[in-house]
Amino acid sequence: MEQFIAFVKKEFYHVLRDRRTLFILFGMPLAQILIFGFALTNEVKNARLAVFDQAKDEASQQLINRIIASGYFELQEDVMENSHMEDAFKSGKIKLAIIFPRHFENDLLHQHHAQIQVIADASDPNTATTLTSYISSIIGDYQAELTGGAAMPYQIIPEIHMLYNPQLKGAPNFVPGVMALVLMLVSVMMTAISIVREKETGTMEVLLVSPFKPTWVILSKAVPYLILSLVNVLTILLMSVSVLELPIAGSWVLLLAESTLFIITCLTLGIFISIKTKSQQVAMLISLMGMLLPTIMFSGFMFPIENMPLPLQLISNVVPAKWFYIIIKSIMIKGLGFEGIWKETLILVMITLFFFILSLRSFKIRLE
Repeated sequence: MEQFIAFVKKEFYHVLRDRRTLFILFGMPLAQILIFGFALTNEVKNARLAVFDQAKDEASQQLINRIIASGYFELQEDVMENSHMEDAFKSGKIKLAIIFPRHFENDLLHQHHAQIQVIADASDPNTATTLTSYISSIIGDYQAELTGGAAMPYQIIPEIHMLYNPQLKGAPNFVPGVMALVLMLVSVMMTAISIVREKETGTMEVLLVSPFKPTWVILSKAVPYLILSLVNVLTILLMSVSVLELPIAGSWVLLLAESTLFIITCLTLGIFISIKTKSQQVAMLISLMGMLLPTIMFSGFMFPIENMPLPLQLISNVVPAKWFYIIIKSIMIKGLGFEGIWKETLILVMITLFFFILSLRSFKIRLE
């Protein structure tokens, strides 16, 4: 055990004196949580809006003020003709345009019916759908105030409740995904590179012929990255709570335990890559390309897995990040306990055992 602790300390010293390694371990998680938390979000704010108000009456002005006050739109210009509006769409100056017809207030008050034309730039269909949904909601609230809650014949009013994320913020979706992405990249890549580096420098041969068991040599190089990855988890969680204002609904202990399990899964995968590769460049390429793309595409935090064809849905089941993403969302956002995530936990345990056994079978005491 003393030899094992000595090997762990040696690896810690190596990590702490390497600035590039420290940047990857701690700089990348901080940058990603800030980028994904603030820049990459499914919320649409400050969308450029143009208004063609032919009515110029009190009702149209009230509705325009409501739209601007919502915070989702920024009045870019008040156009006076359709040709000007079309040029603004083509040049990308606006994303949405609203046209009020003449006598808008008169039609609304006397005929109880008025039309508003909403034109959206559908070159980005997701943004267009979101913006038109915002407009429809604002117009619906304004109409409800005008009617004073009076019942209309055959009117159906849906009552909508948004569970777990009533403000529809992007952070509850991206923070668990960033955790899965960071832990997968850091744990797999750093473990694979550190072991392969020993092969390239020739020190692995010295370690293998020493009285210390070869299996303990590999594990001693993985332990520091387990501890450092847990530090990353705590950093991401603290930033989520303090900076992104994302409260953790579930148990911190369960959250850290599941994160530890996922880190071990990633470490076993990194060890397997290191056993199969002979150079740091190959190990890094496999770790980045082989882990980054599946984590982004098949974990569910960037693209809904349900929308994928059945073969791709089946492929996603072998990606560990998918199950960890489900676990983290269930604990952080929904506040579930172990009884709600035991199936996903069992799958991660099985994946870990699979790569651990595969690594033991593939490990050779003698280097080729």
